[in-house]
Amino acid sequence: MSAGTQKNKTQKSKESVTEYIRTLSQSEQKQAKKLLQVFQQATGMQPSMWGTMIGFGSYHYTYASGREGDMFATGFAMRKSGPTVYIMPGYQDYSSILEKLGPHKLGKSCLYITRLEDIDTTVLQDLIRAGLQDLGQQYPVDRT
Repeated sequence: MSAGTQKNKTQKSKESVTEYIRTLSQSEQKQAKKLLQVFQQATGMQPSMWGTMIGFGSYHYTYASGREGDMFATGFAMRKSGPTVYIMPGYQDYSSILEKLGPHKLGKSCLYITRLEDIDTTVLQDLIRAGLQDLGQQYPVDRT
């Protein structure tokens, strides 16, 4: 299989977001429901399951290596350590927004949150919108 035809491990599925959330612990369910509201308000998009991640929108990418695929444009996953938010394509500096967010850690394109109640969700919405706008500069975003 060539680099261009290799399948992503993370694929959009027809699994129900609501059913998935019901499998989580009470605390995780509460946070996931709040994040659903935050993302829906910020994006105007409906959620879909991508493996164990909840995604909003999608985009098709092609790397210089020739590898290509589809991925959600923004979203989150509930992890044992707390929510992981996927919102930053990594093309821009988001430090001016992040300094107002609350306690978090950063990965390459991930935002790690220990306690959602410690985060300013209005600022999180600003960050989601900025990340989507940034991603749209590089790849067309399908908002369905």
